[in-house]
Amino acid sequence: MTELSSSRIFSPVSIGSLELKNRIVMAPMTRSRSDDGGVPPDYAADYYAQRATAGLIVTEATNISAQARGYPRTPGIWSDAQIAAWKAIVDAVHHRDGKIFLQLWHTGRMSHPDMHEGGALPVAPSAIKPHGQIRVHDGMKDFVTPRALETEEIPLIIEDYRRAAHNAKLAGFDGVEVHSANNYLLEQFLRDSTNQRTDQYGGSLENRLRFPLEVVRAVIDVWGAERVGIRISPVTTAPGDTPLDSRTMETFGTYLDALSDLDLLYVHDIEGVTQMSRVETGGVSFATLRRRFKGAYIANNQYTLALAEATLARGDADLFSIGRPFIANPDLVGRLRAGAALAEAPKEYWYGGDATGYSDWPAMS
Repeated sequence: MTELSSSRIFSPVSIGSLELKNRIVMAPMTRSRSDDGGVPPDYAADYYAQRATAGLIVTEATNISAQARGYPRTPGIWSDAQIAAWKAIVDAVHHRDGKIFLQLWHTGRMSHPDMHEGGALPVAPSAIKPHGQIRVHDGMKDFVTPRALETEEIPLIIEDYRRAAHNAKLAGFDGVEVHSANNYLLEQFLRDSTNQRTDQYGGSLENRLRFPLEVVRAVIDVWGAERVGIRISPVTTAPGDTPLDSRTMETFGTYLDALSDLDLLYVHDIEGVTQMSRVETGGVSFATLRRRFKGAYIANNQYTLALAEATLARGDADLFSIGRPFIANPDLVGRLRAGAALAEAPKEYWYGGDATGYSDWPAMS
């Protein structure tokens, strides 16, 4: 094995007031192990603590309310039982000297009536049906046309975000990440293909930015900007295969300007389409977007150690988030440092199940 401990990727780094052990971030990954009430299992504390050698852990996407749910067995942060379960997880990570942020999530139209009480329709900025299918309790089903939110409902969702941020503080997290990526609710408001509203939350780019920025401000009210990050995905096409925005670079450049003015701790950018490619499309330049934001920049999507080192040397990112390799390699940081081989997790263990294929992966001998 080649010892790589001299790499800057493994050196301690500070972003804002947050001291991190290294520049590797465990990316948020939905694993679908919570119960039907959105309560993470006891063994989730082992799962996260085992990976606490990462400089920062960002949890799996966590629903801010019952209305926010889109997929089975995903965790929440609106009930006392959920808060208690997350506190046990946070305590386990802190016991291993780790840092952990909770990712706040509302799926919007990326949901299905089967996920909601009484078969209620998912909500969205506009009544536009997504392409394809979604996984629910009993398998895959076609997406439905969501219900467009009434103007007076939007402040209620902002309060759901505020309450979720407060609950994350009660659970002891080190901060929170606002999920504004992958065509979930905040991005649905941002994009001109999914937001066709005619009130103050639709139409012009300024109006389309209004709801996401109001959410971010509400979360900042709870945590302070120095403990709030945000995740974006400028070139994602999910759930279809066509661009979601007619002027992607203008949309996200203006968004990042506004987020930078709010002094957020970091932006977490999915550079490309998750699990597919790192291609810059629609006139998007990841390096240019990085320069539009004055806080820390976390780069994500198919990063290897070599790519991370080259990107860091150019000054195009500060930290690097890695997802799937963390599934089967709880000691991923140590393996990368030592140049050791990485285990691979079969896809059958990615979503659903129990501790098997989740918190039982062995570390290096």
